[in-house]
Amino acid sequence: MTGLAPDDWAAIALSLKVALAATAFGLPLALATALAQARGKFGLRVLLDVLVTLPLVLPPVATGYGLLLLFGRNGPIGEALEKAGVVFAFDWTGAALAAGIMAFPLMVRPMRLAIEALDKEVDEVARTLGAPPLVRFFRITLPLALPGVAAGAILGFAKALGEFGATITFVAAIPGETLTLPAAIYGATQSPGDEARAGMLCLVAAAIAIGAVLVSDLVGRLATRTSRGAP
Repeated sequence: MTGLAPDDWAAIALSLKVALAATAFGLPLALATALAQARGKFGLRVLLDVLVTLPLVLPPVATGYGLLLLFGRNGPIGEALEKAGVVFAFDWTGAALAAGIMAFPLMVRPMRLAIEALDKEVDEVARTLGAPPLVRFFRITLPLALPGVAAGAILGFAKALGEFGATITFVAAIPGETLTLPAAIYGATQSPGDEARAGMLCLVAAAIAIGAVLVSDLVGRLATRTSRGAP
């Protein structure tokens, strides 16, 4: 595409990689959190509500700074992980961690609403018939809540793809390493004469966002048909 440099294409590819990793690793935890919020005791639900909502209400830069303090090379968690060969600070894995945390609330909410909308009597009947918790979850809860799970996954991917504040604070914007599409757009807007390049990058971001919306609609429809047992 005219006007885009190799570093721009690398930023687009890295953003997709980061968003996919953030979604893939965050999805199981988001589903478990949604289940605990929907079915857990009152105290646990309140605590989880607060923790899940924090990334939405805190400034993204504050979240990124908190990650830097905890997961940086001198942080209590980051130092221990570095000894095990796991590095987050100023690495693409850190970008995925930051994007996953910022996307987490958007992943949890549709799943929680879908689980709360389920008829509890169905699960109760399965329990009285002797079905263990894991069997009830995979055979009843998960299939029926599949539209909400699919919606949460797509929303999380879209949010992770556009994450900027926490990511740039935690891992900076190193070309080829941590420079994501939002950071590339911001950099282009700050460089005189790069207006056309910034516009092209915005068009790419818009195209990916529209694609995510279309995929979300398709997956949601398929998941709804599957959960209802439609042919």
